[in-house]
Amino acid sequence: MAKVHVHETHPDIVKRLRRAEGHLRRVIGMFDEGRPCLDLAQQLHAVEKAVGEAKRTLIHDHVDHCLDRAVSGSGNSTKAVVGEFKAISKYL
Repeated sequence: MAKVHVHETHPDIVKRLRRAEGHLRRVIGMFDEGRPCLDLAQQLHAVEKAVGEAKRTLIHDHVDHCLDRAVSGSGNSTKAVVGEFKAISKYL
């Protein structure tokens, strides 16, 4: 079983993603309605930005916690923390 890993920002990120999910469903409906491409592109851009912001918040929060753990000396070794930081920073 995976270890539960929750940061303070996770509930807000989930709320943001649920809103984006609902918005994406509405955009799909706009396609079904035959809405103009400009409207579709604008709405897809909004969904993309919402998901991107959620990802950025998640990564920044994670990096903050990793660095705090490394500085305080608790948790993984410095080498492991740096490796984790390098791995997650690829998603920025």
